[in-house]
Amino acid sequence: MSRSIAALALVLALVACACSTTRSNVAPGTPGGGTWLEPSPQLREQISDAAKKLPWTHGLERVELVHWFAQVGEPAYPVLLDMVLDPRKDVAGAALAALGATRDSRLVPSLQALPWPRQQDGDLALERARTLLRLGDWQMVPRLIEGLKDERLVTRALCIQALYEATHERLGFDARAEEPDRTAAVQKWEQWWQERENDPLLTAGTDSKPAQ
Repeated sequence: MSRSIAALALVLALVACACSTTRSNVAPGTPGGGTWLEPSPQLREQISDAAKKLPWTHGLERVELVHWFAQVGEPAYPVLLDMVLDPRKDVAGAALAALGATRDSRLVPSLQALPWPRQQDGDLALERARTLLRLGDWQMVPRLIEGLKDERLVTRALCIQALYEATHERLGFDARAEEPDRTAAVQKWEQWWQERENDPLLTAGTDSKPAQ
């Protein structure tokens, strides 16, 4: 993964976000048919300011801002859903990380309904898969299993962390292990998924098409 996306995602993977929302009126017509709570005028201004600031933040400052968005939660969803299509990979990755940290499964249809480019950046596609799995879309599991084969340690670490969060299993995979040991563990993951991919409890309510 690119350093900015990877560093942000690695920190957020270790942060359990207990998100609270500022509730007001309901706003209809969001992508995917969802309805989100409207922010108060003051919160709307804060969300707008934070969105303008995010592309110019780095390191811990960005992590803190993403965490703030996740804590704001529902009133910030429309802004974050717009930002995940930003052509700047680090901005899109930050928005995805914030949405994933909310653990709000209602976001899955909205994310699936976005006009994703046919040729997505590979690292950003992995971050999208990681986000969707954190939100409950188990059809992202094969994409993350593929990520376990990546040559880069940080990418493998992020993928196994996402899989572990969802399944509470590691199946012997260690991102730092030698290649033969990793290959054997990946085969266990592939077998694990083959035994469960048609389970209606895992696939109900999710898009049948994995991220490209």
